Amino acid sequence: MRLLLKFNMILFFCFGMLLNTECSPPEMAGSQKESTVEMTPREEDPISPPAASASIVVGAERTGAYLSQLRGRKVGLIVNQTSTVNGEHLVDWLVSENIAVQKIFAPEHGFRGTADAGQQIKNGADPKTGLPIISLYGKNKKPTKAQMAGLDLIIFDIQDVGARFYTYISTMHYVMEACAEQQVDFWVFDRPNPNGHYVAGPMLEPAYQSFVGMHPVPVVHGMTVGEYAEMVNGEGWLANGVQCALSVIACENYTHDRPYELPIKPSPNLPNQRAIYLYPSLCFLEGTTVSAGRGTNLQFQIYGHPDYSGGDFEFTPVSMAGAKYPKHENKLCYGYNLSPQPLLELRKRYLDLNYLIDYYRFFPDKEAFFLKNNFFDKLAGTDALRKDIIAGKTVEEIETSWELGLAAFRKVRARYLLYP
Repeated sequence: MRLLLKFNMILFFCFGMLLNTECSPPEMAGSQKESTVEMTPREEDPISPPAASASIVVGAERTGAYLSQLRGRKVGLIVNQTSTVNGEHLVDWLVSENIAVQKIFAPEHGFRGTADAGQQIKNGADPKTGLPIISLYGKNKKPTKAQMAGLDLIIFDIQDVGARFYTYISTMHYVMEACAEQQVDFWVFDRPNPNGHYVAGPMLEPAYQSFVGMHPVPVVHGMTVGEYAEMVNGEGWLANGVQCALSVIACENYTHDRPYELPIKPSPNLPNQRAIYLYPSLCFLEGTTVSAGRGTNLQFQIYGHPDYSGGDFEFTPVSMAGAKYPKHENKLCYGYNLSPQPLLELRKRYLDLNYLIDYYRFFPDKEAFFLKNNFFDKLAGTDALRKDIIAGKTVEEIETSWELGLAAFRKVRARYLLYP
């Protein structure tokens, strides 16, 4: 039975029509270059709506909507450090409520969210509850029949950031598939999408399907994980067109236009709201030789390279928690710092190709700019973006080439939206 909880939506303060504006890397006042190692990320300009507006209530905190239905059922959880109920981890809270939690499935970065991007996550046990932890990152991306044995339902409760290459939605796909095959119910405790107010980027082409892009959607899809799960299920994107028994515990008082600041960082290298807004734009640099700030305290807010002669900012990536082997480790990099920009301005810029294209234009060794492993094409979901950049096309020309695909996607997306 498909559960979709109804709720009354409240109208919120209107932030106006958000336009996709272009910007070149900002020029910083003065001639003295700065080092990120000594800088503290700024968060002094909040984006929250007026206090008179009702607070957003995430799905996990709507306990009256689901707790009674969990009693007497054996439950598996896909969770990480963002899975909280009024400040308490969902695992701990459900155990305290005598819900029969059987096991924890851990996505990329692990159960507590401290592992590096791409780091192999090992199976283990939660020291606090003793529950077994099964890794769903690495070779075992899809729960096996044996790992699913004895479960009545699996709950997915992880904060997403709305970018196709953020791998939590890929993990969700594989678990939905396993649930469909093993007749296990699948529930999503929904959470707002901080980048849910727009849709942008190239569409993924089937030839470039990977764990950083599994579905024919643009880079920024503008959906919550609950809405996204409905789309994956409804469009028949699971293997062999199977569908799982899906239920979504929706958020209250959320709309796609309403700003949402994440209370807990969703992964080690997205430390704050600026990084989350810039992530769809700067993540493309992960497929190039340019550093996007891993190994500093301004991850996805700065970018640079040791051989770049321009820019007004310098930094040195070092080994640290969440970035054990950062790109250009211990080398001085030259580039730009986007962290001084106000949050509201970043929110209006959407996916911005200017950072990537301008850096390529002035990079001294263009043959070495894109990594030879084709990771850039996997992130883009196509080889067209790389070829367009090499050909010298403008941002406007490239964005125009996306329009037909985005228009078609918006029609599909509209069928699955749970929020205005």
